[in-house]
Amino acid sequence: MTSLASPFTDARPAERLAELAAHLRPLLGDEAVIEDPAPRYAGDTAVQAPDGTAFLLVLPADTAGVQEVLRLAHETRTPVVPRGSGSGLSGGAAPSTGAIVLGLERLTRIREIDLLDEVAVVEAGVITADLSAALAPHGVFYAPDPASARLSTIGGNVATNAGGLHCAKYGVTRESVLGLEAVLADGTLLRTGHRTIKGVTGLDLTQLLIGSEGTLAVITAATVRIRPLPVARRTVLARFDSAGAAAEGVNAISRTPVRPAATELMDGPTLTDIDAHTGSELARGESTILLIELDGYGIDEQLADLAAALTAAGGTVREIEEEAEAEHLWELRRSGRGSGAGGHRLGEDVAVPKSRLGEMFEALPGIGRRHGVETSAIAHAGDGNLHPSLALPRSEDHAPDQLPAPLLAAADELVRTALALGGTVSGEHGIGTAKRGWLDLELSPASRDLQHRLKTAFDPHQLLNPGKAL
Repeated sequence: MTSLASPFTDARPAERLAELAAHLRPLLGDEAVIEDPAPRYAGDTAVQAPDGTAFLLVLPADTAGVQEVLRLAHETRTPVVPRGSGSGLSGGAAPSTGAIVLGLERLTRIREIDLLDEVAVVEAGVITADLSAALAPHGVFYAPDPASARLSTIGGNVATNAGGLHCAKYGVTRESVLGLEAVLADGTLLRTGHRTIKGVTGLDLTQLLIGSEGTLAVITAATVRIRPLPVARRTVLARFDSAGAAAEGVNAISRTPVRPAATELMDGPTLTDIDAHTGSELARGESTILLIELDGYGIDEQLADLAAALTAAGGTVREIEEEAEAEHLWELRRSGRGSGAGGHRLGEDVAVPKSRLGEMFEALPGIGRRHGVETSAIAHAGDGNLHPSLALPRSEDHAPDQLPAPLLAAADELVRTALALGGTVSGEHGIGTAKRGWLDLELSPASRDLQHRLKTAFDPHQLLNPGKAL
């Protein structure tokens, strides 16, 4: 077999990738090495690699296979793009020419469920919703629940520190991960963290890897916390005259002992969009909705305190008594918004201190007017994370695969406004390639320099997801 010890160059990418494929097939099997991958492997939900980008797709079935791929990549200086299910929204899985796309989708074992220690050991390719389904018969659940739970994988969630609707009460992914199994850039197997809830031995490499977007190591399994299913759940719908008034309702909740599992804010334009897309009847003039889930013991007392606080803040409160209606409302929240088909749409992700949520909503229409774009927003209001939508009708003046300048300018002002309110560039979607341009607005030179030095310590040849996140 031809030696592959020389560094990779772009001189003959197709031939070079064919050599890599020939080397890996005897190690991983023909089904694991794909030289002509489907287009969906060329990126994620938000960003696709340019047409004609040549890359090799490798789908190992276990951690040992991942090690083989990374050893070869290290020896040949081949870039590697780790990939879960491609449900990301920041361009983190888009390959460059000559790269190996290392898909973890075949690592689907739930290795262990331990009810006494309240942990599960789960491989990276397990779909988030499938883990929940496997845990439910045992009376337990995994708390992180990104809106993409039916698509996204545990490994991808860990790599991006994914959020979701229940973060306000249960935290983002990092609050539910105790330890990791990961493979370093040279193929070395690394195990981090603990099986115990407490553990302070050494530097916390687990938390360093969570949210690193595949730039430091390839996560192959996680030891996650599992929790008892709540004894009761209630859904509450509160309607306000405006997004600012609804934000005051969120502040009113903060002044009570009630801590909802989820508090979701949908502004008037979002409700109109949902109605147009699904045929629902949520919108009523300029009204805004808070959709709230309560769970746990003392549910009636929680409901009474919540209703009193929201009513005093000017809301009209209704408990959703029928389970089917509650499920329908939550599904509309998760997936009801239109895709912007026929127009240009940019979905954003910023977070502000939740006490300043109202200021962010007040700023949004002005940003739209200044740039001539339509604005709307959904928010995980319980933790201050907003997902504004910026939209323009499609025009012949704009290339179909490029966002118009007004959308990009509006997004820039949106991000800068969030930072001015004490917020952050990204609440949960990550940086990938889509948000790199704003990093210097939030991170100091000392922080950026230290992060690049950490990257070099983990990945001295800069092979893991190059050009992403950092």
